[in-house]
Amino acid sequence: MRILEYIDLDTSGVAKTYRKVATAIAAGDFRAAQVKKLSNLTHGKFYRARLDDANRLLFTLVRHGDEVCALMLEVIANHDYDKSRFLRGASIDESKIPDCDLAQASAEAQPLRYLHPEHAGVHLLDKPISFDDAQEAIYRQPAPLVLVGSAGSGKTALTLEKLKHAEGEVLYVTHSAFLAQSARDLYYANGFEHTGQEAVFLSYREFIETIQAPPGREAQWRDFAAWFERMRQSVRGVDAHQAFEEIRGVIAAAAEGVLSREAYRELGVRQSIFAPEQRDLVYDVFEKYRSWLAESRLFDLNLIAQDWLARAQPRYDFVVIDEVQDITPVQLALVLKTLKKPGHFLLCGDSNQIVHPNFFSWAQVKTLFWHDATLAERQELRVLAANFRNGQETTRVANQLLKIKQCRFGSIDRESNYLVQAVGGEVGAVSLLGDKDAAKKQLDQQIRQSTQFAVLVMRDEDKAEARKYFSTPLLFSIHEAKGLEYENIVLYRFVSDHRAEFTEITQGVNPA
Repeated sequence: MRILEYIDLDTSGVAKTYRKVATAIAAGDFRAAQVKKLSNLTHGKFYRARLDDANRLLFTLVRHGDEVCALMLEVIANHDYDKSRFLRGASIDESKIPDCDLAQASAEAQPLRYLHPEHAGVHLLDKPISFDDAQEAIYRQPAPLVLVGSAGSGKTALTLEKLKHAEGEVLYVTHSAFLAQSARDLYYANGFEHTGQEAVFLSYREFIETIQAPPGREAQWRDFAAWFERMRQSVRGVDAHQAFEEIRGVIAAAAEGVLSREAYRELGVRQSIFAPEQRDLVYDVFEKYRSWLAESRLFDLNLIAQDWLARAQPRYDFVVIDEVQDITPVQLALVLKTLKKPGHFLLCGDSNQIVHPNFFSWAQVKTLFWHDATLAERQELRVLAANFRNGQETTRVANQLLKIKQCRFGSIDRESNYLVQAVGGEVGAVSLLGDKDAAKKQLDQQIRQSTQFAVLVMRDEDKAEARKYFSTPLLFSIHEAKGLEYENIVLYRFVSDHRAEFTEITQGVNPA
């Protein structure tokens, strides 16, 4: 049995007996190591081995493929099980701990998606994580760090593990409130503590409020859509969604300030959704939008960021910005302004996962650092190309779509020009179902009671139609899906509800 070790395992006081016990466990001799199973625990399967009269070794078993490994977690001194970080205060009576059967324990081993063939060190969030060589190199690299990785590449896990080493007041911020909460839960899973650190996990909206709470509430798409509908006659030819995205992602997004009408007119064709002849009309919409916000006691996060730049003060010793592709340049500039020392940050994201259109590019992000030439020279982007989450077929289809996208539109930037490699052995499947009532009814019957299926729609307003056919509560728009993981995903009418756009995108594209 292979021996793995949690990276923070400290055996310094019992090194000799630890080696002896570990050797016995590696040989599968649980009797010699006096291994017993800690039962009646609700948060995992743990085993203890006897080191000496006073000390015990806590470990668990993990499985990768057909290989079962013992993961050594913690030395429990003086029988103080209640002080164990992993047992979370569970009451353990040594005299009542049952003996452990090796075969049964091996059958109950926790599955591990990836296991490095040589490295024994294992990290822990909500589950054990073995880093590959690329992840390990990044883990050891000092800040500042800009990390590019696809969905399932382990970038959030890697980011959180690096965050554990930061001292002082540290910030994790991301656009999604759900992802911020999920990251916090992962960070403190298994009782992690760092006495020299005070970590806060915030959505970007919550971060804004730590500087000063904006008046009123944030303007959402539904607010904008209702307002835009009232003046539709005066803005013919301008799509409401595109106008909303242009205001949020272009006109109000620059770190240097809100674009003037003249600067907006001069943007290149790949810097704006709208053709040059439409931009004056769109800018008119923007000016009316600002007036409407004030009258309605609503606010826009970009415009607030522009105003709050003058108010931000250095506060944090280290900052992590996750899913940075959903953060606009002015929002990023505001977060970085709260750093006590420039360069004490980690940015991670993937421009192929943009769900809040903002003309993001890694080159655009790096321009924020050119004010400090020394810092700019250190901005090497590190790319994680392995995918530990998805099956091989899902990954193949994703890569095919990326290749078609690049052939049709070109690459956003050179850092985003990479394909994903499926690491797991699962093949998986991607199926296309006809949009027939009978097929949807049958699918609903299969998934309505399952927590292993989620239904995704393109936009929030598409949910109502989807609810006519699917009764599962696990129904999300792509904006809400950030950070969620489900075994199976149903994509509902991503193409059928956007036929005009799909036809335009695929014009001139053939199987070759």
